[in-house]
Amino acid sequence: MAITLYGIKNCDTVKKARAWLEANGVAYAFHDYKVAGIDEKRLKQWAGELGWEKLLNRAGTTFRKLPEAAKQNLTPEKAILLMREQPSLIKRPVLDLGARRILGFKPEVYKELVS
Repeated sequence: MAITLYGIKNCDTVKKARAWLEANGVAYAFHDYKVAGIDEKRLKQWAGELGWEKLLNRAGTTFRKLPEAAKQNLTPEKAILLMREQPSLIKRPVLDLGARRILGFKPEVYKELVS
């Protein structure tokens, strides 16, 4: 099974997820969407599977710095556009197991799903 971890290299939670995968001998590819970007099709797939409300990181400074107009009347389409334009708005990490995606990092969930 090909595993891809999506995130941003400097994110502390992504660093923890990467360290856990490496410590547990799990082979994975890393996709830094701040460097490589993220396509709209993938964001739509994730939003449909995980829920755009969960995928959109409203707790981060990037969201707080958005103009009020951008934060108002969010729809799935508007949220996907914002996340595509500013990948820091995507909650991290996203672990892609092929048939399933896991949002965020919890060692117990990773252990159950990748072992």
